[in-house]
Amino acid sequence: MRRDFLKWCASAGMGLACPSLISGRSRADDKRELPTYDGPFYVVCNASGGWDTTYLMDPKGIGGINRLYEKGDIQTEGNILFAPTAKHIVEGMSNEQFFSKYASELLVVNGLDYSINNHSPCSRYMATGNLDSLAYPTFAALVAACHGRTCPLAFLTFGNYSATGNLVPMSRVPYIPSLKLLANADAVQGMQQHLYHEPFVTDQIEAALAQQNERRASQVQLPRRERAENMLYSAQWNSQALARVTPHIPESIPKDPLSQQAEIALASFKAGVCVSANLTIGQFDSHQKNDEDQMKLLPKFLSSIDYLLRRAEELKIREKLVLIMQSEMGRTPSYNNGNGKDHWSIGSIMLLGPGICGSRVVGATDEGQLAVPIHSQTLGLDRENGIRVRPEHIHVALRELAGSADHEYSRQFPFKIKDGEKLKDLWTGA
Repeated sequence: MRRDFLKWCASAGMGLACPSLISGRSRADDKRELPTYDGPFYVVCNASGGWDTTYLMDPKGIGGINRLYEKGDIQTEGNILFAPTAKHIVEGMSNEQFFSKYASELLVVNGLDYSINNHSPCSRYMATGNLDSLAYPTFAALVAACHGRTCPLAFLTFGNYSATGNLVPMSRVPYIPSLKLLANADAVQGMQQHLYHEPFVTDQIEAALAQQNERRASQVQLPRRERAENMLYSAQWNSQALARVTPHIPESIPKDPLSQQAEIALASFKAGVCVSANLTIGQFDSHQKNDEDQMKLLPKFLSSIDYLLRRAEELKIREKLVLIMQSEMGRTPSYNNGNGKDHWSIGSIMLLGPGICGSRVVGATDEGQLAVPIHSQTLGLDRENGIRVRPEHIHVALRELAGSADHEYSRQFPFKIKDGEKLKDLWTGA
């Protein structure tokens, strides 16, 4: 991978300094510590297609909205209500298991107003907080740019809407074996026992490149040549940083795709080469057989979330992990002729992590599954004078949580929220 890139650079006329011309003292001076990012880490898990929130954290059990339980069957864990699913799933994690384990950490926001109900604009809206612009970056990309733009895999994405606003490179590592190859770019087919060069040779090459890069940085060059040379040096530098990922790549690969994505993200977090990751699992668009499909997918989604959190605990980064669980829309309060549910512009989101006070629910939907306005200062329901919570309200709060609200990159992409609409103390409930 890297060797091929270096060959390409050489063929383009970008010469490398000969390592033998660099003194031992220069090599020692250029042997610098590779920078690491130590958290917080941000993970956005997308239930792509539109989950049925009434079978999760916004239960109803009335008016034919659901067919698998009634109002009296609704369960409670702490301050969070949830639909009972243990009797209706074949595999995965039931709501009873999930909320029993994590409710104390969870913040649930119900009655989120997406304004529209089409997949593409809704996905963009949830990811960026802006419905009207294609230029805005996703939260995951923005926070990566603000806090770790130089990390080799600053922003990892596995699908869904992933715009970067041209602030940070988008990294895609689809499979765990791909991560192993990337982390061991100096080895034949990623096998550490078969290196292209002996370590002392690699050290000399790196020292030569470092000295060459510093010398050329002080020279006036054409922009295209300067950029190409910076790419060459970054390729060499980043490959060494990525080598830190290797010890954290699991020996056994989990079966479900979302857990595989989680492993790639967690290994990259632990190695200090990644800030954020956009994970996704699809097929939630249950226009046919809603109950059957949702009872297959929701337990798998929750099981993968549980896997992610357990593995983060094993890697000792759990306390640094901010987790956002969302979908681009909900499902209608009524069934269609195919026993399915169609697109609904009202939904929910769940979050946990450092700085987020758990066992809390903000917002609600009424008996017709319509959003109930809330008071922006108290966060209590306020049907008369409240506001409808929209994705931009969540994104303003997320930027504050991440400490990036005043960063120059955030200021390039402002949100138009009226005075007094900002959600006060969303994370703490103080």
